[in-house]
Amino acid sequence: MPPVSVMLKPSSSLCNMSCDYCFYCDEARKRRESSYGFMSEQTLKNVIRKTMLAAEGAVSYVYQGGEPTLRGLDFFEKAVAYQKQYNKNRIVVRNSLQTNGMCLDESWCVFLKENHFLVGLSLDGTKEVHDALRHTKLGEGTFDRILRSAKLMDRYGVDYNILTVITSQAAERVGEIYRFYEKNGWRYQQYIACLDPLGEEHGESIYSLTPPVYGQFLIDLFDLWYRDWERGRQPYIRQFDNLVGMAAGYVPESCDQRGVCSIQNVVEADGSVYPCDFYMMDEYCLGNFNVDRLEQVDERRRETGFLERSRRIKEECLQCPHYRLCRGGCQRNRDLNVSTGLYENYLCEGLRKFFDVCGERICQMGNALAQRGQN
Repeated sequence: MPPVSVMLKPSSSLCNMSCDYCFYCDEARKRRESSYGFMSEQTLKNVIRKTMLAAEGAVSYVYQGGEPTLRGLDFFEKAVAYQKQYNKNRIVVRNSLQTNGMCLDESWCVFLKENHFLVGLSLDGTKEVHDALRHTKLGEGTFDRILRSAKLMDRYGVDYNILTVITSQAAERVGEIYRFYEKNGWRYQQYIACLDPLGEEHGESIYSLTPPVYGQFLIDLFDLWYRDWERGRQPYIRQFDNLVGMAAGYVPESCDQRGVCSIQNVVEADGSVYPCDFYMMDEYCLGNFNVDRLEQVDERRRETGFLERSRRIKEECLQCPHYRLCRGGCQRNRDLNVSTGLYENYLCEGLRKFFDVCGERICQMGNALAQRGQN
């Protein structure tokens, strides 16, 4: 059994915010149970026990939502205790928390620092862009509260990345956002393309990305990043760092850049398991860790052909000169052509535009990286 990756939803789809573009709210509305409430300690224990005892080398736990911190700090203290209890094989354990930051206080920061949690803090750029779509259920802005949480983590030395969802609004303000992050010293950044609702028409929402807008966003962001790279002071931007690594011959760590879905275990609050955070629908359920072993979950994964589905992309895509770096993009952004049974990425036009403009520089950076690795 290779290293195991587990994502848990301690609070299911429950959240203390109401973001206009939330993909998980969309998924939750399209299944029998929109929310499974809070994960019990018994379910948490079963998940950790069954995954840790089966893993070899390493296991990673990512806590996401909804908003996972709503489950309370004591739940996470229990998680760490169970990890220590069941680490019979002395494997490496990594913990991450993806949060909107609304509940973070000094107690949380002490815990996160002492237990080496990597935090992904959701923040969509400047105050104007962020508050337009990320607000409370009463419509109040959340930017100021999240900024305070970032400063609090700085004070306590908590390791964190800034997670920014790229909507049409954010894409058009990329320069302003990049400079704002630089001003705040946020050196670790992830930019996530906003998703349209699952199974619905693209581009119908005010926040929707169109391929041309996404392509121009990538070009504008890369130009800023590349300029800083030439000066030796570029921030870590996950997508770009992965692309440079791919150009150097390395395997990307980000699953959406591999072109083929990876093996994941995404666990709802009731213990039910799904193959991907973007497909937590009833028809994709692989089992439940309260009754099933990891081997049984993996067997159902093979039976469903979920991973193999992501290999079914059209020949034109495979022959594209940019395929080496693009890999067809994330499966969640692909649409099925029912006549051929093959998939095509909705954002293809934008990705092609990006690689046309920036691909040569990415390859040059990759060559430089490969040469350094040989010395």
